[in-house]
Amino acid sequence: MRIGYARVSTLDQNTDLQLQKLKEAGCEKVVIEKASGAKADRPELIRLLADLLREGDTLVVWKLDRLARSLKQLIATAEDLKGRGIGLISITDAIDTSSPGGMLVFHMLGAIAEFERSLIQERTRAGLVEAKRRGKVGGRPKKLTAKDISAAKAMLADGTLTSKEIAGKLGVSKATLYRHIGNTLKLQQ
Repeated sequence: MRIGYARVSTLDQNTDLQLQKLKEAGCEKVVIEKASGAKADRPELIRLLADLLREGDTLVVWKLDRLARSLKQLIATAEDLKGRGIGLISITDAIDTSSPGGMLVFHMLGAIAEFERSLIQERTRAGLVEAKRRGKVGGRPKKLTAKDISAAKAMLADGTLTSKEIAGKLGVSKATLYRHIGNTLKLQQ
């Protein structure tokens, strides 16, 4: 039996296109899930993999990213299905793991994706090292300068303003003020 799995990430999205393609692919039953692919806890997929699929069945997805977000998760799912005698078809990616050629293409695409991810990580690390060498510091700019912190400490020492009022004058939240001069605030209050 061909069983389809359709997933969208948010409640606002709809599965119409996926459902149409899964029906055209001959799916007798379709399981629909509305959950992020990044989440490991996808109850409909877990139930589908555990209860609905039997040896000789085929799981059909519109695209491989509907089934898993990470390569590791995707390969583990495909291997589990293969070990149980269950095929996997991805309509958009034109992959059918029930044949040796389909399994080869699946693994080649997986290896290419993993290689690409490694290259991106390597380039990112090299870019960060080069930026650091040139004196560039990544991350969000500081909300308070050294001058602002000195002013805040002076206002606090004066004792006429509360920490909330000082934070308001500096245009930051009380939490930000506490992060920068928290020890001083605790001593004063």
